[in-house]
Amino acid sequence: MSAESSGPSRDFTYWRLRFRAWRGGRPFWAGLLTLVGGVPIAWLPYAEIKIGHLTMAMATTAGAGSLIIGVLLVTLGLTMWYHHIVRIFAGVASILLALVSIPVSNLGGFGVGFLLALIGGALSISWAPAEPDAPGEYAAMPGEAPPMGDEPVGGPQGTGGTDHMYATDTSVDANGGRNSAG
Repeated sequence: MSAESSGPSRDFTYWRLRFRAWRGGRPFWAGLLTLVGGVPIAWLPYAEIKIGHLTMAMATTAGAGSLIIGVLLVTLGLTMWYHHIVRIFAGVASILLALVSIPVSNLGGFGVGFLLALIGGALSISWAPAEPDAPGEYAAMPGEAPPMGDEPVGGPQGTGGTDHMYATDTSVDANGGRNSAG
């Protein structure tokens, strides 16, 4: 392989910009916080913490419930990323699961998982997709005709076409007062 490549460059900047575009079209931080919040809720009831020669087990009677809540929070976090159309449902469900994790899972993963899942759910509910960019104003080049559709339906003003102009665009005023719904 030669030093001069004929293919497009896939350097760090390309992937960073591509990730930024992907991240901007979905509730990324909400999904990340919910996903990370599910980990301590699912892990802490099964963890064995070793301090020197002392082993402390956090086994609780609700270990299976903690695991289910943690796995559901991780799943909801991924859902917020990859199926962001259901972000409201995922946000409400993650808030409810975070609240349920307080009595079930060692105070919601000692408060860490609870707070992360709660904030992630709130971010998911409050996130809204960005408005699409409006097309820029058409700047006609010298000697170039303006694009089609810029003139009113009846032609340019003062050249015939319609015999009157309507005061508003509402369906009552337009088309002689007739409604176009039926």
